[in-house]
Amino acid sequence: MRDHGGDLDRAIARFGGDMADWIDLSTGINRRPWPMSPVPESAWRRLPTAQDHAGLIAAARGLWRVHPELAAVALAGAQAAIQTIPRLHPPGRARVLVPTYNEHAGALAAQGWQVEEGATLAALAGADVAVVVNPNNPDGQCHAPEALLALADRVGLLVVDESFGDVAPGLSLLPLGGRALVLRSFGKFWGLAGLRLGFAFGPAPLVARLAALAGPWPVSGAAIAAGTAALSDPGWAAAMRETLAADAARADALAQGAGWRLVGGTTLFRLYDVGRGTAAQERLARHHIWSRVFPHAPRWLRLGLPGPEGEWSRLAAALAR
Repeated sequence: MRDHGGDLDRAIARFGGDMADWIDLSTGINRRPWPMSPVPESAWRRLPTAQDHAGLIAAARGLWRVHPELAAVALAGAQAAIQTIPRLHPPGRARVLVPTYNEHAGALAAQGWQVEEGATLAALAGADVAVVVNPNNPDGQCHAPEALLALADRVGLLVVDESFGDVAPGLSLLPLGGRALVLRSFGKFWGLAGLRLGFAFGPAPLVARLAALAGPWPVSGAAIAAGTAALSDPGWAAAMRETLAADAARADALAQGAGWRLVGGTTLFRLYDVGRGTAAQERLARHHIWSRVFPHAPRWLRLGLPGPEGEWSRLAAALAR
């Protein structure tokens, strides 16, 4: 089942209130967003140009230290790449390292791929397409770049989803080059998910096919303008990584006080064993705090990190009762 966080409409329908009443911690989207300046009027009034797109790509390459041999394309979120990748090749055998974000398997299956689950990197070998999320969602499992480069030589195409890679830059394949297709999300770490911006990096022929399938204007002018400015701000990114690390420790302390056990996560979200996930979700929802549960793991609850101090106070109060 392709269920997701961010389904606040469902929470409101069941527990009441309106959007302004809720703290949505059901996603891994940073609630301390980059302080975006007003978007230039021209970004709304004209189609994005090739020069606009090139400036965005240059900013991404600089921040993420992308290897020169890798080609790049900007898309409407990493999700746009996930939806398009199954169309790059005729359907065959795909293997996805699990548990993970369920859209990878869902998108492949929808295009006729035979999708299998693998519990280890070794289990993915021999697939026509293999998918690894690094760091992983929801458990935060990480894989060394060297292990992924070795796997890339044992599959037809390796897709490495680094949507949460901004909090763990040492894990990235982007500075190393190679055969893998690497996905990056903008909205999660930068806290601007509504812009719908993401990237794919990989061998030039593969990225060219992906770009052709995406069409001539895959990213809005507003997303290009905001993304270029944000990705040109490495100081904010470095400071935010430190802030999120402290916030993750703070969330873990609150969870421990409530009797929850840390399973894993990243510094954008935490995954806890809470005994009964749905009961814990409902407990928080009565305080208008939304979280994420998993049908395949009924003991788990994933919690994003609060941002403003008032959100931390509300979470602490909800866990204390």
